[in-house]
Amino acid sequence: MIEPTGDDATTMAPAGYRPRVVDAEVGRALGAAGWLVLEGPRACGKTWTGLRFARSAIRLDTDVDARTIGAVEPAALLEGASPRLIDEWQMLPAVWNHVRHACDAGSGRGLFILAGSAQPADDMTRHTGAGRVRRIRMRPMSLFESGDSSGEVSLAGLLNGEPCRAARPAAGLRDVAAMLCRGGWPGQLDLPLPEVQQNLRGYLSEVARTDVRRLEGQASHRPGGVERLLASLARNTATEASNSTLASDVEPEPLHRHSVRAYLEALRRLFVLEEQPAWSVRLRSRAVLRTSPKRHLADPSLAAAALGADPDRLMSDPSTLGLFFESLVVRDLRVLAQPLDGRVFHLRDAAGREADAIVECPDGRWLAAEIKLGGPDAVDAAARSLLRFAAELQSDRLDQRSALVVITAVGYGYTRPDGVRVVPITALGP
Repeated sequence: MIEPTGDDATTMAPAGYRPRVVDAEVGRALGAAGWLVLEGPRACGKTWTGLRFARSAIRLDTDVDARTIGAVEPAALLEGASPRLIDEWQMLPAVWNHVRHACDAGSGRGLFILAGSAQPADDMTRHTGAGRVRRIRMRPMSLFESGDSSGEVSLAGLLNGEPCRAARPAAGLRDVAAMLCRGGWPGQLDLPLPEVQQNLRGYLSEVARTDVRRLEGQASHRPGGVERLLASLARNTATEASNSTLASDVEPEPLHRHSVRAYLEALRRLFVLEEQPAWSVRLRSRAVLRTSPKRHLADPSLAAAALGADPDRLMSDPSTLGLFFESLVVRDLRVLAQPLDGRVFHLRDAAGREADAIVECPDGRWLAAEIKLGGPDAVDAAARSLLRFAAELQSDRLDQRSALVVITAVGYGYTRPDGVRVVPITALGP
């Protein structure tokens, strides 16, 4: 891995930086490609991670002079020790081609780190950078990264077919509800929860008022409509809600389906919305697979903030808590699977067989997980559902299976006599 070196690197590293699972991936990418693009929602930690590896930096979101100079002469922004971090590069998209030319002109690797919280609209004048650039997705912190998971059970170990064991965590169900309301935002981990939730409501307001308009380059969008759509997405977290369902669910005034489609695309490009695609699998039965993706906001804390839900309110509404908990687990699985090049899917068919999450690696290994708050009856039912689903798989898919897992909010980690692993989310690590 490339590590920061020298005096410049020391000044770039943020004080109190919490290691991220993605750090190793960033180090490998800087050693293999001319430049690196860190992408993810605002405030997820891209800048801090970029600074950990950078030897010089410029921040376009806060440096007005840099934006002014860069609008006239983008190449001037590239001057500095490498790796050079250009933060929020999408505010001056012309920087992309200048970075590419600089990398083409030199023979070095790891020259630049571009960090961005939005995907600019496709531009025919912007070269793809294929073969020279690595893109790495960053998300809010997993519980392992924030220190709320012991990491006793390794996702990589589960994918290798290893049994699991974990002590009963000290955190109870209300503690987990508080964790998902707080979210994985590194700059807010030490704030009181009411302050965090107030900040997150402001975050959503800024997305609706400013970010979507800036991304689309038009002033005619309706911030109130975006806010109502965000609330609808929160109510439909971890479900396969269609665009028409979201449009009709928006209160008090439904949105036109074209507006819903445009706003959803904007939220994807802002990394605020991340969909969980359906898994492509061959079943022996003739049951029709459902192919709609599940919808998740970037962090379950955004869904809680959109609905004004605190831990007490969630504890009185187990159904909503269960959906928000599923979104929390999917977030963590995405973070922990990324170093393995793993992707997270879901599966559901017309006969009722389902898996809340499927983690699949490029070599074909996969595990299926049901996500439950906990309790013996719920774990038993989830295990039976997983075993029934696995029994319907074609033999070649079954041979590649690594594990069937029930992920819970509370309880011990162990392997059941039927082989199903039971893992509390506060014990899951990379």
